[in-house]
Amino acid sequence: MSGRIPEEKIEAIRRSTDIVDVISDYVQLKKQGRNFFGLCPFHGESTPSFSVAPDKQIYHCFGCGAGGNAFSFLMEIEGYNFVEAVQSLGQKSGIDLPEVQENQSGSAKTNSENDTIYKAHDFLAKLYNHCMVKTPEGEQARAYLNERGFSKEMIEKFQLGFAPDSWDYATSYLEKRNYPLAKVADAGLLAKREFDGKYFDRFRNRIMFPIWDPKGRPVAFGGRIIGDGEPKYLNSPETKLFQKGKFLYGFHLTRSAIRLKDQAILLEGYVDVITAYGNGVQNVVASLGTALTKDQAKLLRRQTESVVICYDSDKAGTNAATRAADELMEAGCYVRIAKMPGGLDPDDYIRTYGAERFEKDVIGAAPTVMAFKMEVFRSGKNLSDEGERIRYIEEVLKEISRLPNAVERDHYLRQLAEEFSLSLDALKQQVSQFFKEGKKSKDNAPPKRDNNARKNFYVKKKLLPAFQNAERILLAYMMRDLEVAEKVQEEVGGSFNIDEHSAIAAYLYSFYANGHEADVSQFMEQLTDPNLVKIASELAMMDLNNDVSDKELHDYIRQVLNYPEWIKIEEREKEKKEAEMKQDFVQAAKIAMEILEMKKNLRNSF
Repeated sequence: MSGRIPEEKIEAIRRSTDIVDVISDYVQLKKQGRNFFGLCPFHGESTPSFSVAPDKQIYHCFGCGAGGNAFSFLMEIEGYNFVEAVQSLGQKSGIDLPEVQENQSGSAKTNSENDTIYKAHDFLAKLYNHCMVKTPEGEQARAYLNERGFSKEMIEKFQLGFAPDSWDYATSYLEKRNYPLAKVADAGLLAKREFDGKYFDRFRNRIMFPIWDPKGRPVAFGGRIIGDGEPKYLNSPETKLFQKGKFLYGFHLTRSAIRLKDQAILLEGYVDVITAYGNGVQNVVASLGTALTKDQAKLLRRQTESVVICYDSDKAGTNAATRAADELMEAGCYVRIAKMPGGLDPDDYIRTYGAERFEKDVIGAAPTVMAFKMEVFRSGKNLSDEGERIRYIEEVLKEISRLPNAVERDHYLRQLAEEFSLSLDALKQQVSQFFKEGKKSKDNAPPKRDNNARKNFYVKKKLLPAFQNAERILLAYMMRDLEVAEKVQEEVGGSFNIDEHSAIAAYLYSFYANGHEADVSQFMEQLTDPNLVKIASELAMMDLNNDVSDKELHDYIRQVLNYPEWIKIEEREKEKKEAEMKQDFVQAAKIAMEILEMKKNLRNSF
């Protein structure tokens, strides 16, 4: 699999890499016993089934079956090939791979085109930043940002820039550096005139906010007009590299702070994130000008369980916050919604009152989603009016009926009963009715299309036949112990009854024959079939005794080797019954004697 990279280099990188550190960049992991657990990044789930074993340097998801080592994790989550995964971990480990650089001339046309677009975005981000910071053209933009309280450090950290009011500022620089303008235009950085086919700058007279992917590469821009003009904000279109529903603004900078605090603060816009981050509140992100999507909610849930939504306090912000809360709760987050006082947005509040007060009085005081919704339902209603009071109570009860937690439902029902002097039993009865109506409506709805094929991998584990369980245990011990593998090879060889088990055994025999010591992570690099990797990672995670006795080992081997004979015995049992049904008792007796002899041989096999 290594291709151009020497095996010793791959081994050095693997040994210098901690799989927990690698996966922690993508998944919030919590230690439980010897292993770490988190939400699987490869399929949707709300309870952690993704396990990372630091002693074995492997991972396995007990939900979708994904498994492997640090290399395969990066290949799966980033879409890397093996060489790219090795190169990425080599850079982190400080191990140079000059042989890769020499031979990367044209590995794939698509990758080459993508690299060009990444480089074009990076070049323009630096160009716009230079224009903002160093040139006379950026003076107005600098003044605007200074007025908004943006420090030099904030401007540099978020690489803020300025696109001058020119038709060819970016175009001419890109052309001079031989960037393919057609491809750059397809990526949304330039536009094309219909009447003469010439390219021109898409962004003009705008403060530029680069948008990064989770790896910190610029993949798009948001541009805010300076002075009058429409639209106020102009964003890059969606491209192969940029789908705004999958990214969160600032995520690559704030991910570590989110994991450290075990909490994310979800804001509405670029400016809110920059102001908060620049003033010390660094566990912040923003959705990119759209309603929060399922992908964004899952991205946050993989980092933390706790999310505080802090949107503007106007009607649009309130509605967006409640919709975002629903998505986050469906992803398994514990959610609160902060209330911004006096019509301020987070940027204004922090600049006026400071970050410490923002964290304490706004974020720290954020109510639960249910409490927030109750306030929203209450606003604009005259609760002294009987009709409006009943309407309010019904709205709250409908919302309570959707709460999955029984304790939470009981808490708000008692609060409602006490406030309006109502019977708790009557409220519970009404909630039950709303729940049944909601369930009936849900059951009658057309089934949702399952776009996650990996979910289909998971089936509830049923009790395995003894021979299959014996094969699994043998393989698990073989991966951990060379001597066990040698004993099994001598007694069983390739005579496993499950094809995948035979294949894994064959790979193991070859692995040890090549002089390798027992090392599950290294062994998995030899497996070319993804299905074998899944099975091997699951077997490696089995909770077994440190040592296996000879008697126990031979019991497992006997079950494996006896299984084909048991199949033959079952076939003879059927033939015996058929003879008895035909009243051929002589033949039935003869078969019975054969069965006894076959069973006797089984007992005496070892």
